[in-house]
Amino acid sequence: MIPIHPSSQASGTWHYGVVAQWWYEFNREGPEIPYLQQLIPSTGQPVLDVGCGAGRLLVALAKAGFDADGADVSSDMLERCAQYARAEGVSPRLYAQAMHELALPRRYRTIYVCGTFGIGGRRDNDWEGLRRVYQHLEPGGTLVLDLHVHWREQKHWSYWLAENQAQLPEPQLPEWDPKPTSDGSALRLRARVMALDPVEQVITLHMLAERLRDGQLETAEAYTLSTCIYFRHELEMMLERVGFVDVALHGDHLHEPPTAKSKVLVFVARKP
Repeated sequence: MIPIHPSSQASGTWHYGVVAQWWYEFNREGPEIPYLQQLIPSTGQPVLDVGCGAGRLLVALAKAGFDADGADVSSDMLERCAQYARAEGVSPRLYAQAMHELALPRRYRTIYVCGTFGIGGRRDNDWEGLRRVYQHLEPGGTLVLDLHVHWREQKHWSYWLAENQAQLPEPQLPEWDPKPTSDGSALRLRARVMALDPVEQVITLHMLAERLRDGQLETAEAYTLSTCIYFRHELEMMLERVGFVDVALHGDHLHEPPTAKSKVLVFVARKP
């Protein structure tokens, strides 16, 4: 049985219940997997997946033979991760800890943070998270951290304009069709923008996660999720202030520089 170590505190996310099932059912692939598989042989092991969720990246790396652990604030996500790992015949160590509360028994050559930095909407937690990651790296170890750029999301980006602020909060959730799952239910995740503060660089969403069975609503979970928005030079300065050096930048999980068309910026930073 894969152990799940308890968390000392929670953090403002929506990755529980129906959402955890969604990630388990529908998120198994992604360009991060080959990117990390190519990178880690040069950066080294062991590896830590911070914000591992239901195991999309962690299980793939463990199956490929890497010595990889996972941490996530959500025990629901970790239960799904353990379920996925068992089905694939691997057993990574799992820890119920947010990035800003990392206190793990080992140090790592590579730590990656994919798709989770800024979630929770508290910059003090993000700063502490970077410090904790730095502490958990061995000397010479590498942090890999990605940011999904907001200027490629046309609707959200439009709310940075003062004349569009009056359109918020968005009046209703989008009409999306449920997706069938392996247990016979169907899941639907929907979100609407409640606020975007361009001064504080924080976007707040109202999220609704629903499970339906035989066409009838079985479970509905509502969340409010705030996320801090970061830009390239801001995050580079944060990494350097924490102590990282040799910060390199890749685009879209490719081993090449980003362009204006890149949807994701990947920061690769070294601990001296």
